[in-house]
Amino acid sequence: MNHEVVVSKIREQLKNYIQKNNIKSLVIGVSGGMDSCLCAALARPVCDANGIPLIGRSLPIISNNSDEIDRAALTGRVFCTDFKEDKILEVYYNRMSSELNIDPIIGYNSGDNLKEWKIRNGNMKTRLRMIYLYNLASTNKGMVLSTDNLTEYLLGFWTLHGDVGDFGMIQELYKSEVYDMAEWLAINECYDNRDAYDALMLTINALATDGLGVTDSGDLGQILPNWKGKSRDGYKEVDRILQVWINMDYLGEKQKETLNLLKDHPVIQRHLSSSFKRNNPYNLKRLTIIKE
Repeated sequence: MNHEVVVSKIREQLKNYIQKNNIKSLVIGVSGGMDSCLCAALARPVCDANGIPLIGRSLPIISNNSDEIDRAALTGRVFCTDFKEDKILEVYYNRMSSELNIDPIIGYNSGDNLKEWKIRNGNMKTRLRMIYLYNLASTNKGMVLSTDNLTEYLLGFWTLHGDVGDFGMIQELYKSEVYDMAEWLAINECYDNRDAYDALMLTINALATDGLGVTDSGDLGQILPNWKGKSRDGYKEVDRILQVWINMDYLGEKQKETLNLLKDHPVIQRHLSSSFKRNNPYNLKRLTIIKE
C-alpha cells in the first residue's frame, strides 16, 4: 500500500463530502485507541483547510483505565480544535447499569454469565456515547466521524446502534493496514511535532481493547486466546486468517478442503457468529410477504 497516496485520497474525499453537504463541523469520539487517534490525525488538516472545527470528546466511564484516558487526552489536545473530557455519561451509565443490568455477582440474576453481563454494560456505554456525539453534531451543524476498521466490522467488535458514524475514513481498511498507516503518519507528518508523534505511537503500541474489560488481554483475548505479544502483531495474524477465509471462493477444491478447517478457528467462529450485525435490520423482502 502506498500510504502517501491513500492518505491523500482519504482527505480529498472527506473534503469533497464536507463541501458538497455544507458540513460545518466534524465530531469524533476519542477513546485513547489507535483508530480514533488516526482518524483525528487524518481529519485535522481537512478541517483546517475548510475553516471548520474538529470537535473531539473523551467520554470515560468506569470500564476505562487511566492509560486510555491519558492517551485520549493527548490525542484530543494535539489533533482536535475543540476538545474536552466529559464524565457526564458516567452518571447515566451507572444508573442504567444498576437498575437494568444488576451485577450478576450480587443481584437477583446471579445465574447470568459474567462475560455476557460485561458485554451488555458495554453496549449501554457505546449507545450512550453515540447519543452524546450525535447531539453535539446536531448542535454544531456537523457530522460524526466513524472510527471503525474492516477487521472490527468483520469480527463484530462494535455495538449495533452504538458504534456508528456518518463518514468512515478507514472502514474498508484492515486493522493491520490501519496500524501501518498510523505509523506512516507519525514518521512522515508528525516527526517534528513531538506531541503528535507521541499520540500516534502510544496508541499504536497500546493494548487493543474495546474498553469492556471482557478479557485481561484485550480484544485479542477473545479471538487468539493463547496470543502473547503486541496487539499489532496479533492483528496481522487475525487479518491473514480473515483474508484467507473471505477469498476461499477463489481457491481450488483441494485448497478449500484444507482451509475449510479454519471454520473452527476462534477468529472465524467470531466472524460467523457476528454475521447478524452485518445484516441489520433484517428486513423481509416485499415479494415474500405480498405474493399470493
